[in-house]
Amino acid sequence: MLRRYGRILALLGLSVVQLAVVLVATVCLLLSFALGMVFLYPPQVRLVRGLAEDARRRVATWTGISIDPPYLPEPPPPQPGPDGMYLSERTLYRTPRVPAWNARWKWMLTDPATWRDSLWLLLDPLIKICLLPPLLVVPGRALRLYGMWCELLLSPTTTSRLARQVTRLNRVRNLAADSQAAEMRRIERDLHDGTQARLVAIGMTLGAAEELIDRDPASARALLAKAREASADTLTELRRVIRGIHPPVLAERGLADAVRALAMDSPLRVSVEVDLSHRPELPVEAALYFAVSELLANAARHGDARTVTVDIRSDDADLRVSVTDDGLGGADPDRGSGLAGIERRLAAFDGVMAITSPPGGPTSVTMELPRVLPQHWAGSQPRMPRRKAALVVFLWLTAWCPLFPQGLVAAIFKIIDFRHRSWFLALYLPGPWQWPVILFMIALGIAMYVLAITIPAAHTRERWMVQTAPPRLWFRP
Repeated sequence: MLRRYGRILALLGLSVVQLAVVLVATVCLLLSFALGMVFLYPPQVRLVRGLAEDARRRVATWTGISIDPPYLPEPPPPQPGPDGMYLSERTLYRTPRVPAWNARWKWMLTDPATWRDSLWLLLDPLIKICLLPPLLVVPGRALRLYGMWCELLLSPTTTSRLARQVTRLNRVRNLAADSQAAEMRRIERDLHDGTQARLVAIGMTLGAAEELIDRDPASARALLAKAREASADTLTELRRVIRGIHPPVLAERGLADAVRALAMDSPLRVSVEVDLSHRPELPVEAALYFAVSELLANAARHGDARTVTVDIRSDDADLRVSVTDDGLGGADPDRGSGLAGIERRLAAFDGVMAITSPPGGPTSVTMELPRVLPQHWAGSQPRMPRRKAALVVFLWLTAWCPLFPQGLVAAIFKIIDFRHRSWFLALYLPGPWQWPVILFMIALGIAMYVLAITIPAAHTRERWMVQTAPPRLWFRP
């Protein structure tokens, strides 16, 4: 309780700071837009955003209400044209300083969150004064009510959420395109340097055998035998390239058996532990398979490792893969393309990679892909809050009353002009009011049943969709 009152005291003390910031921000705005001193606008926006961000952190710590930053993504740095000049609003500049300033100015000015932060800063001291009595009487609930007020103005808007999602998708698309281009270059290099060279050599050997077949049959047979051996080596290399594109064992047996096959082919002692109830999707399996393959190759070539442990398991809807070796350590994504390629593969699924590799070892790489497993079987679902569960129970227990006896049955009695009014409330009202009340009761009952179904469905949407979908259609096409 003392801690809560301390928080309330800090909250009220911040009102003095907020009033001072309101005064400074108002002066900066007037000078920026009235006198043209636009260089004062960005510091004013950063000052207000700093207070808003501090309020978000306090609300999350004190009330558990998490408020994400609502700001639109920052504009990218200006890029020079073919002539080395920077274009901004139909004007060319020699340096990127002015275009970057213009883009940042426009970003701050047109972001709705900027003005919502200003409105919050202006009204927040008044809201604290209005909440002062409940803050003193019931501090816990009053703090939560204050958190809901902050969430109202400081939470992301639909526009900002969509803009952030578009930015993230563009970044993921670029990473996926780069990864795909790198894979195509690798396959082209393998075919050009290996398979194509072997096929050219086989063709030259067969040509030499054709010339010797009449005058030196023994040498021709030796060349044909050499060509046969080269064709076998070429077939082996082609199979290796095919496995590098998409291993057949991965498509047929899944990620667990494919990683076990990698462990059998590795020169290291590799132990594989798998805890998966279901298979992930094929693109996810392929990304993790090649990531594990790259890590095993790095442990053998660069880490001088002897043993490796691969752990694959699910954490609710997340998929986590850990690869640990007893090598020399010192792995750094910035010093090689292999680990960077793994990061590009995982980025297509919003995956992250954490590396722990001190000098002298051991090296531990953990890869986590969030929400790539189906929700309807992955672990336990979050429980519905008690107030929602109580509301659902209340709706199921009481929705029948307005719908059936007070609605449908009363409507039937009204239609057939049944004189016994019993406990049907609508039939006791004056004549012009009876049908409106009956229709209202029917609508109320239907709405209560709909809410009783949609509240749990919205809480566990994916599980509800899976459980309510029929296993097979009742008709055949």
